[in-house]
Amino acid sequence: MKDLKIPFSRYESSRSAHSNVSDSLDGEDTNQIEELEREFCEYVGAKYAIATSHGTSALHLAMLAFDLKRGDKVVCSVNAHPNVPEVVRHFDAEPVFIDIAKNSYNIDLDKLEAYLQEHKSKKLKAVILTHLGGESVDLERVYSMAKLYNVRIVEDASEALGATYKGNKIGATGADIVTFNFSPHLKKNICNGGMLVTEDEEVIERARLLAHHAMVRDEDALEYIYDVVDIGNDYSLSQLNAAYIRAQVKEQDANVKREREIAQMYSKELANVEHVQIPSMDNEENSFSLYIIKIDKNRDSFATALQEEGIGSGLHYIPLHLLTYYKTKYSLRVNDFPVALRTFQQVLSLPIYASMSDDEVKTVIKAVKKIAKTRV
Repeated sequence: MKDLKIPFSRYESSRSAHSNVSDSLDGEDTNQIEELEREFCEYVGAKYAIATSHGTSALHLAMLAFDLKRGDKVVCSVNAHPNVPEVVRHFDAEPVFIDIAKNSYNIDLDKLEAYLQEHKSKKLKAVILTHLGGESVDLERVYSMAKLYNVRIVEDASEALGATYKGNKIGATGADIVTFNFSPHLKKNICNGGMLVTEDEEVIERARLLAHHAMVRDEDALEYIYDVVDIGNDYSLSQLNAAYIRAQVKEQDANVKREREIAQMYSKELANVEHVQIPSMDNEENSFSLYIIKIDKNRDSFATALQEEGIGSGLHYIPLHLLTYYKTKYSLRVNDFPVALRTFQQVLSLPIYASMSDDEVKTVIKAVKKIAKTRV
């Protein structure tokens, strides 16, 4: 495959990131992980935070903190990254898929409520919401459902760092747990890292215990004396990764501002291009970590043509019911989730990241227009 002039993603670096990493390498007496957790709480407005080795680790730890057990059920959108149902299956629990809304890439709240109403059960433990591309659903309605039907809410904010809902940053709007991923799906960073945030003291205490093998030590005993009080795991984030991510968090608001500017440039120039449908720009709180267009026919050949122009693209996502494991395990049919299926056949994510120059954005626009003219 030829080298891309404009890749789908490009990791962001800065002097601040280099400085933090150098401090760690030089043995400076700064606990980068503790500083990251403190600064992250300040950034999103959360009460508690625990850093993890990856976004998937944070999501898995969330299930562990909820004491998910065999046969429990967790509801999620059928349009999500495979790590969402994956962490549920690791507990031999059952993911339940819900179709997406017609005018959104997120879960259909009417269908979610209908499911919760019809399947009241002690086995129904939680709902995992994915804020796809940095756009949220009506969270107040979700939280009301959660109280009414006695389920926990986990928000997968892998692509929503810096996004807001009614003026508050995602991560501090009322969910039981929110998880973040500093190397989002298909937009890989140079380092990995995740974050779990919550307002619940019991949840954070259990998460902190289980994040380090459920090992406990007596403060008055020798350091190498420990006990194990539960079944945990190791979700540790390294000092080097934490150092780099600290800079990323400090720069995130500026990055979101730039991504919104790029989204505006795309929408202005692509608004009337035949065969291309642009996303709505009405939601000013959308962080536009993704810019998703719809191609009315031959999406894959459109992506191939972009690649031949030296431009990368992404797909968010292949619906979970089309993947061999879930299709086979739960006897799912192709047409079980018609909105997600139809959407999947058309969507294409264009490059969007803060380090893109205006000239690069214009190059993408020019290529999209050129390719669109060849569609019949």
